[in-house]
Amino acid sequence: MKLKKMKSKKNIVAKVKIGVLVSGGGTNLQAIIDACESGILKGLAEIVVVISSRPDAYALERAQKHGIHSKPITRRNFDNDASFCAAIAEELKAHSVDLVCLAGFVHMISPEFISRFQGKILNIHPALLPKYGGKGMYGHHVHNAVIKAREKESGATVHWVDEHYDHGDIIIQKKVPVLPDDNCESLAKRVLEAEHKIYPQAILKVIKEKW
Repeated sequence: MKLKKMKSKKNIVAKVKIGVLVSGGGTNLQAIIDACESGILKGLAEIVVVISSRPDAYALERAQKHGIHSKPITRRNFDNDASFCAAIAEELKAHSVDLVCLAGFVHMISPEFISRFQGKILNIHPALLPKYGGKGMYGHHVHNAVIKAREKESGATVHWVDEHYDHGDIIIQKKVPVLPDDNCESLAKRVLEAEHKIYPQAILKVIKEKW
């Protein structure tokens, strides 16, 4: 009697679970969603929860449209930053998040939060770090500073988060030109386009290195 050969099963690798923290419109969130659904992160990662510090943030609606669990957790409902960040951490833990992505999250996260997710938190910054980083350097403040300094180029940076503003190791950067007639809005638009490209690329790079 001939023995039937057993078909070997391929190793099934679980998708990396991403939690995204937002405060606004969520265009970078959308870029990551698109990459997970039909782009470079398809089959490798999925967003399992979106947490917003503002209950009216359009990012929450983006998440809902794609069937992603979303929840507002607002700072004013807590006595201090530590308890605010602890509530966010518990929500991320409840969804077994592997990687935390800050995408326009406007609050400083606590040292306890960073310690809890050490080596698992990414942030995107609208400049070429270490230039134009640090406390107060966000959004239009960054672009105005770049234009005022008459820089020839700016860009976007994805980096690891540590206990200091915009200080962690850089994962990926993309440069864009600063044009002679640029204002804050025109430069911001160009930099944002770069952000949408490199955030999924940075996540892919991290997945390949860590998982």
